[in-house]
Amino acid sequence: MAAVLVVCTGNVCRSPVAEGFVRATLRSRFGASAPSVASAGVAGWEHSGADPNSIEAAAERGIDISAHRGRLLRPQDVREAELVLAMATEHVEEVVGEHPDAVGRTFTLKALVRLLETLPPADGEPLRERIAQADALRRSGFEGNPYDDDVADPLGLPIDAFRAMTWEIGEWVARLDVGLFGPAVQAPRAADGG
Repeated sequence: MAAVLVVCTGNVCRSPVAEGFVRATLRSRFGASAPSVASAGVAGWEHSGADPNSIEAAAERGIDISAHRGRLLRPQDVREAELVLAMATEHVEEVVGEHPDAVGRTFTLKALVRLLETLPPADGEPLRERIAQADALRRSGFEGNPYDDDVADPLGLPIDAFRAMTWEIGEWVARLDVGLFGPAVQAPRAADGG
């Protein structure tokens, strides 16, 4: 399925946007060897397109999710994912409730970022190892800010709620990238010719 699986409720608002940001970020860093990314919903609206407001808000940030089709979360998706990124605590609870073996690799986006930012900086560890480090810190009792772990669901709200959600996800995914893999390496600039 995918190395990174993004989960929300209907798979038409938050998770398609997060999937788009994660995919774009990983491709920017790793090119063709980027880990695969997918999304699904615990109550997925099978084959539905992304909400038009999500499409518009994501496009304003340079992310194209216009071809997205909603999917219902399947057991195989969870089994195969190295990382399950949930948009809200309720999604973590649903995933882990159905798949207890996924507890060590299932986090809300915000909780995982907070954990990673508490760990020493990433130093080239594989994705699976960095996730295990974050899980060990979580199991040791680190709580971060459990009252702010959810990305608010904008479904049924005006476009500005979708823009706020998209901005929030984009910012957290940028922090996730650094937390998982360290600062992006800049290509050396050519010396100015004289």
